[in-house]
This record gives sequence, structure tokens and C-alpha cells, in this order.
Amino acid sequence: MIHLMENWPGDKSLAGYELGDRLSEHAKSLGVEIFTADVKSVKKTSKTFLIENEEGKHEAKSLLIATGTKHRKLCVPGEEEFHGKGVSYCAICDAAFFRNKVVAVIGGSDSAVCEALILSEHASKVYLIYRRDKIRAEPINDERLIKNKKVTVILNTNVTSIKGGKFVSSLALDKTFNGSNELAVDGVFVAIGYEPQNDIATQLGVKLDPRGEIIIGCGSETNIPGVFAAGDVTSGTFKQVITAAAQGVVASHSAYNYLGGKWAGRGT
Repeated sequence: MIHLMENWPGDKSLAGYELGDRLSEHAKSLGVEIFTADVKSVKKTSKTFLIENEEGKHEAKSLLIATGTKHRKLCVPGEEEFHGKGVSYCAICDAAFFRNKVVAVIGGSDSAVCEALILSEHASKVYLIYRRDKIRAEPINDERLIKNKKVTVILNTNVTSIKGGKFVSSLALDKTFNGSNELAVDGVFVAIGYEPQNDIATQLGVKLDPRGEIIIGCGSETNIPGVFAAGDVTSGTFKQVITAAAQGVVASHSAYNYLGGKWAGRGT
């Protein structure tokens, strides 16, 4: 979920949920039915695709996979144990729980910086811990970070474990900070990147690249006839909301032609 978008054409600034609500209402106005249940499985039959979710089964002649990504795990001791007890992956979702408390963000990308900035609106202190020697943020967010007195950046440092009792109480570091290898915090937000949510694609035998992202052609088609894909789950280096929307348009148009017998794509 995006806290603040400043690169969506036509809007100087808007929250991610606002855009999501707009797109949803637009689709509904055109008669699109939206189901919010999680998909359990997808199978290809002789003529259709059978989709099973928590509410039942659905059949479709074509599929458009736009499942996006999920947060990458840190994979250190204590991460799973304290998930929901001080460990989080979403500042927008959980920042309010840490009002006037001390928190840490692990990561150094633009997303990590955005997490730290969001948390600074609630927490009394925010540590941004990154394993490399330089933060990699968009210039505007880098400037905001420098000006934010609540955020302290710790570079060239890894978190080796997350400690606590009932809840998170500290982080173990592989280098000393202020004379100690342990940093007292009330919460930790992991922001070290994303992984493609490719379960559905894998079930169908869709070809993936070495990163696990769906390989698509110029028409957003996959190697499986009738299956198209768009957004962050697909291969490519430039991932923004505007590029995902553009891919969605291409994929939808290709699926429409496929259903009408006009698809001339050759697959990937």
C-alpha cells in the first residue's frame, strides 16, 4: 500500500488507497464484479480455467494475472516469533501502534525511507538501518530524510537477530552503535524489498525468469494461451503504478482480442 504518490499523472499528490478506490468505483460503474476472497487454486481444463477461492468456484476463458509482490523476509532469529508483536512490514498499517515509541526500519531503498518518514509522524525516534554505505532513495525523499530530526541513519550494519520477551525489545547488530551491539527498540519494520507473488503462475506452468517474475511478450501474453499478466509480478526493471496500469491496459486488450478470436500473438 502506497502512503503518498507523487508520480501519478494528473495528481500532484494522492494516497494509494485513494487511487485504489477510484479505480474500483470506475470498474464497478461499468458492471465489473469484484470478489475479495483469496484464490486457493487455478487449473486449466480443456477449454477454460477453473478458479477456486474461499467463496466457491469460477470458470474463465482467459486469465490476467496481476498479483503483484509480497514483502521479502529478513530471515533472522526472532522475526517469525515476534511477527505481530513488534515486527511489521507495513508502516501505513501499523505506525499508529508505535506512537511515542522507538522503532527501527531495516532497509535502504526508497521504500524503506518512505517507511521511516511515515513512522516519524508517530514514533518518538526512528532508526534506519542499512547494510550498505549509502541510502538509495528518490531525491525528494532523500531531502525529506535529511531534514527529519527524528530519524537516525545507521549504515554498513546488519541486524542479526530480533530480541524480546512478550514483545520486541531490542535488535542485535553486527557492528557497534553508540558503543553497543544491541539497540533498544519497541518495534522493527522490515523493508528490504519484494518478491513476486507467483503461486498462480506456477500452478499453471507459466514461464518465470530467474527472479521468479512472469515472462511476458509485447502483448503482455505468457507462454500459456489465454493467460496474460501485468504489473510488478512481471519481469522488468522499472516498476511504478503508472507502468503497471499501462501493462494492465495492454493485457486487457490482448485478452479481449483472444476471447474474440482476433489474437495474433505468438507467445513468449
